[in-house]
Amino acid sequence: MRVHLVNPSDLSFGTAVITPRWLYVLAAATPARFGTPIIVDETLEPFDPNQVDPGDVVGVGIHTANALRGYAVARSARMRGAFVVFGGIHATLFPDEVREHGGAHVVVSGDGDLVWPQVLADCESGAPDASYDGGRIEAAAFSSARWDLLPDNRYMWGSVQTVRGCPKHCSFCSVWRTDGQRPRQRPVSEVVSEVVALRRKGFRFILLADDNFYPVTQADLAAAERRADKLRLRELEALRGERFELMARLEQLPDDMVFFTQITMEAAEDRAFLAAMRRARIRGALVGVESVTAEGLKAVHKNFNDAGEALVARLQAFRAEGVHVLGSFIFGLPTDTIDTFDATADLAQRSGVSFAQFVMLTPFPGTVDFTRWEQQVGKTDTTTGTPLTRYWLIPPSQRPNVYTPHPTMSADTIRRGTQQVWDRFYSLTAIWQRSTCVRSLRARLAFLLISKLYRQMYANTGIATDSARVAKSARRARWLAKAARRLFVAAPMPDLADPSPAPDASEGRRFAVRVVS
Repeated sequence: MRVHLVNPSDLSFGTAVITPRWLYVLAAATPARFGTPIIVDETLEPFDPNQVDPGDVVGVGIHTANALRGYAVARSARMRGAFVVFGGIHATLFPDEVREHGGAHVVVSGDGDLVWPQVLADCESGAPDASYDGGRIEAAAFSSARWDLLPDNRYMWGSVQTVRGCPKHCSFCSVWRTDGQRPRQRPVSEVVSEVVALRRKGFRFILLADDNFYPVTQADLAAAERRADKLRLRELEALRGERFELMARLEQLPDDMVFFTQITMEAAEDRAFLAAMRRARIRGALVGVESVTAEGLKAVHKNFNDAGEALVARLQAFRAEGVHVLGSFIFGLPTDTIDTFDATADLAQRSGVSFAQFVMLTPFPGTVDFTRWEQQVGKTDTTTGTPLTRYWLIPPSQRPNVYTPHPTMSADTIRRGTQQVWDRFYSLTAIWQRSTCVRSLRARLAFLLISKLYRQMYANTGIATDSARVAKSARRARWLAKAARRLFVAAPMPDLADPSPAPDASEGRRFAVRVVS
């Protein structure tokens, strides 16, 4: 019995930006007696069902965006006589759909780190259960990834997870519902060991693939300080201290290493945290801006963000500490108007964000927005016989661009406005102006290349109008990616050792707490 792990994708670029971490985590969780798993990442090359033999196990991990492709992969594997096992956020939310459309023998919900060996053992015996609940395991039980199985010269960035869960409750996000609102932080030593393993292979750009790298804000600490019972304060202080300890360890790694993460806007107020990020060479962060207006932020339950000129100041605070921001903006909020597009494009350029993504409001399963939308639309609105509330089952070429009705703008107006902002922000002139965030001419040219690559690879993210545009963008991205990859890798360092723990971690914790007292 061989084990296959498949990351589905409708488009294969030959070179991918970020290593799909879950593949290598499950590979690490696979008991040795089953051999080395066969890993297929379809962002590189399509899955070949002819490699599957009867009795093999094919594990398919899906989120909503790649569910339809995942079902096609799974059906082809089942036709070859394999046991088909599904996991991932979408499978957790829709286990019955996965069985109906993907032919799943097994659906694993929640975290797969600990339950995966039992799934394989039951398949080996020929009698797997239909469902396995992995639950939400504690951080100490998270599996480290088997980066030794990575193919050579195919990825630009490595990826390491340091924490699961997010204490926020944004209406468009499912993370706090699926992964929980209690941050589960991995032991610092395990995170650093994974980073070292990737640098040994030549990766110097690492994504800290977290739901929220800044799980404890100054406001959280201040609120806990006011409580008579100080237990919560001590818990938050410990979590925050571990963040500083991790950054102190990353600081000791080779100087050519660069880290990127995802963080909330509130970190802009925490200069000590930003300074620690700078020392650790966490040079970039995806920041969910979402809307440039107070009304828009209220609509998505993100009142902790700022709007207007206060937003510009917050984003510039990241730049002042050497953290490049990938700003994420949403169009199609009920409070948006036709003027929102120009206002957003102007603010994105003025605020100094290095990169930006502009997405149309999409109700993703597991979110508050989806629940509300499903109740409003019901199952009467259909496309090609499929309810619109199951839009991911509609072939991409026939799928609507906008799902939720807007009170003042048509779907086409939102689509065209979104695409125009993408084109404006990623015009050669605008990119060249933003490239002043780096110093040398070579670095500015690299910034230009990377910006164009990002634009092409995400040209079908809520803005593509037809399959021809998507295919053309994919061809461009394939060529750009090969050139851009050389900018991110370095010579392998096979003898690199783990850095020592910070000399006085307890002092780091006290310093971290003193900032807010």
